[in-house]
Amino acid sequence: MSGVVVVGGINQDVTVRVEARPAPGETVVGDGPAVSAGGKGANMAVAAARAGAAVVLCGAVGDDAAGRTQLGQLAAAGVATDRVAVRRDAATGTALIVVTPDGENAIVVGAGANATLADDEVAATCTGAAVVLAQTEVGAGPVDAAARAVAGGGGRLVLSPAPVVPLASETLALADPLVVNESEAADLCGESSAAAVLARTGARSVVVTLGAAGAQLADATGSRQVPAPRVDAVDTTGAGDVLAGTLAAALADGADLDAAVRRAVAAAAESVGYAGARAPL
Repeated sequence: MSGVVVVGGINQDVTVRVEARPAPGETVVGDGPAVSAGGKGANMAVAAARAGAAVVLCGAVGDDAAGRTQLGQLAAAGVATDRVAVRRDAATGTALIVVTPDGENAIVVGAGANATLADDEVAATCTGAAVVLAQTEVGAGPVDAAARAVAGGGGRLVLSPAPVVPLASETLALADPLVVNESEAADLCGESSAAAVLARTGARSVVVTLGAAGAQLADATGSRQVPAPRVDAVDTTGAGDVLAGTLAAALADGADLDAAVRRAVAAAAESVGYAGARAPL
């Protein structure tokens, strides 16, 4: 399978399982914490590698125990980390995750070293890449830099604006596909349908993830639904990352967009059957 460059966040995940997410001002006691490897960019890179792609991750971690742990686990998963910067003046990013019994989650991320990734570091990594998967835990600047490198080299950009940040219109227009969940779609354009996101952003194609319902795909030929297999969800953390990473790997392998989305939806459905953002090695 061909290669994928992933630009995105690398975090230490700290997860607490609770009966119900706290309301504003409320304190809730839960089980945990459980500490694990995470970060949306890192999760996507691992998913792409497990789907068979040769993967290079471009990101940043702190010069600390958490960063060394993340790098070791990424390497063990088959992800090349030589383009991951190690910062002495910043801590590795941390995600604080609350999971309820239905498997749904709420996440707050402390960016840490993710916020230090420089545009020139990204451009040097992405130049000449056939497929670049970029996500926004590292901020808008590095993702726009990735898009410029892709445009200059004739590659393909898979864009995951999670979280939604102000990206250049040229970046959105290059996305093929733009991958968002329903909340991110609404933040981008006020509507959650793939067709609406396609029209409002000017992306070449759009995939809106729908959780247990699968995904909706839209491009110049129209919109269609891709159903997901029924599964018993244990933890939905990272399912969207698995979808994006598997999708990028399938595209790099030469699959057309419909086939790539079907493969990605199936992988994401399988991923909710285990706890944490990544399956055990």
